[in-house]
Amino acid sequence: MKKSFASRVFLTVLLAAQAAAPLAAQAAAGGGGDSSSGKYIAAGLAIGLACIGGGIAIGQLGAAAMGAIAEDASLSGKALPYLGLAEGVCLWGFLVALLILLV
Repeated sequence: MKKSFASRVFLTVLLAAQAAAPLAAQAAAGGGGDSSSGKYIAAGLAIGLACIGGGIAIGQLGAAAMGAIAEDASLSGKALPYLGLAEGVCLWGFLVALLILLV
C-alpha cells in the first residue's frame, strides 16, 4: 500500500507531538527541564507546516500557470497574484512562529 504525502506529513506531526508530550509533562511538574522547549517545537511546526503547504500550493499553481501561459501568453499577469497568495501562507506561518516565541 503506497502512502500519500499527506499521510506522511500527518505521521510526522503526530510523532513530533508525541515527542513534545514528555517535555510538557516535565515542565509542568517543575522537574529541571526548560519550560520554553515546547515553544520552540510549536514554532518549528508552525513554520514547517506552513512552508510545506505553501510549497505544495506553489508547485501546483506554478504548473497550472505554465500550462495556461503556454496556450495564451496574455494570462501571465493573472497567474502572479495567485502565486503570491500561496507564498503568503509561508509568511503567516513565520509570523505565528514569531508570536509563539515572543509571548
